[in-house]
Amino acid sequence: MLDTYFIIMVVVLALVFDFINGFHDTANAIATCVSTRAIRPGIAIVGTAVLNFIGAMISTGVAKTIGGDIVVSPAMINELIIIAGLTGAIAWNLLTWWFGMPSSSSHALIGGMIGAILISVGTAALNDWGIIKIVLSLIISPVTAIVMGYIIMNILFIICRNYKPAKINITANRLQVISAALMAFSHGSNDAQKSMGIITLALVSGGFINSLEVPTIVKFLCAAAMALGTSVGGWKIIRTVGGKIFKMHPIHGFAADLNSAVVIFAATMLHLPVSTTHVVSGSIMGVGAAQRVKAVHWSVARQMVTAWVLTIPCTALMGAVSYCIISYVMVHILPSLQ
Repeated sequence: MLDTYFIIMVVVLALVFDFINGFHDTANAIATCVSTRAIRPGIAIVGTAVLNFIGAMISTGVAKTIGGDIVVSPAMINELIIIAGLTGAIAWNLLTWWFGMPSSSSHALIGGMIGAILISVGTAALNDWGIIKIVLSLIISPVTAIVMGYIIMNILFIICRNYKPAKINITANRLQVISAALMAFSHGSNDAQKSMGIITLALVSGGFINSLEVPTIVKFLCAAAMALGTSVGGWKIIRTVGGKIFKMHPIHGFAADLNSAVVIFAATMLHLPVSTTHVVSGSIMGVGAAQRVKAVHWSVARQMVTAWVLTIPCTALMGAVSYCIISYVMVHILPSLQ
């Protein structure tokens, strides 16, 4: 009976994480189109929520990577460890959202889980190569976004050089609706799967299912939680991502959204988790550098990179502390209440 309660707690916390991920990362999906006034904020948020839900339902490859590559075997961990890892990730997401600092939910989740596993069962349970693969995908993806954003923006400069700025802006505004939609779809296809993977890992660990195949109900719940969170929005982060890195015009917003969508969806097809925050911010930096290197507010970019670097160690610490607190409650407080 107790195992059932713990599984329910894992599911609830994973859906809370997905919900927070939704409103935390809404900014990444719509910041460019809102800042360039291509789409009204209300319409952008509703459209992004719908496309996030659809994107989340198309694949489970990333979920299997998250569920299978963090630990050597699901049998080596239990629901308490997963609860602690999720708690650390949620705490970090709320903290960075409060201060309006873009931060990676993917990093937060990986860090929280690693910290909880290390403090509970030690390094033996960690799948070293699997974690290295995940971390490399999180590191390489924003670098790829910067380079590709720079290239795509230069290609657009060549294509548009004989047209008047007014015509370019009108056309780019229309195209940005499409690129923003692709961005929202790709965001759902990658990010919602992380919670799917954690819930599935818990179900296998608890003996409720036999393999890391994501149940349909888990897919639906995670997709719905992500979409609901997206509908809430994240206005503090929108201001940072949309305007403080680089002052964008419609052509820049179109290039950044298109580039981000391509990078994220390619990662989804390769079953690799990536950070939407990192990819979008990298795309904006690349696009801005193509316009003029000094046009990018690198001081803001440095603050964001600092947050990125700190996320995994900080959430690992939060995951470890959460596990210690939960264990203390289970061992010393709950028995005295019975």
